[in-house]
Amino acid sequence: MKGNQTSYLVFAAALSFAVFACGSKKETTNTEDYGTPKEETTAPVTAADAITQGESLVKASDCKTCHHAVNKIIGPSHTDVAKKYEFTTANVELLAGKIIKGGSGVWGEIPMSAHTDISQADAEKMARYVLSLDGETEH
Repeated sequence: MKGNQTSYLVFAAALSFAVFACGSKKETTNTEDYGTPKEETTAPVTAADAITQGESLVKASDCKTCHHAVNKIIGPSHTDVAKKYEFTTANVELLAGKIIKGGSGVWGEIPMSAHTDISQADAEKMARYVLSLDGETEH
């Protein structure tokens, strides 16, 4: 029996070593030379891109808690907002400000909460998306 216990302990120790050795993470360093990085160029965002990005931002935000594309929930539908405001740069900036700072009184008694974590650029993309819902293009 003693021989079997010793063999078992040696086997268990070897198995443990193998498991830990195979599971260890070895840091590697990439030594390949890819040359000097090119200067990044940022392509301008087209109107269509801004609207598409705005749609993604709206869908990823908490907007859907109070707004729907076509139906009134707590706040107006996004399509109703598009119908109320002409699609101009001034109204994009106005609505972006309301998205960030919140607002009240335009659509009733219930105030819209502020979204101070949204950047001005993202809020403008969101506003462009909303204003596009009635088929109007920015002018």
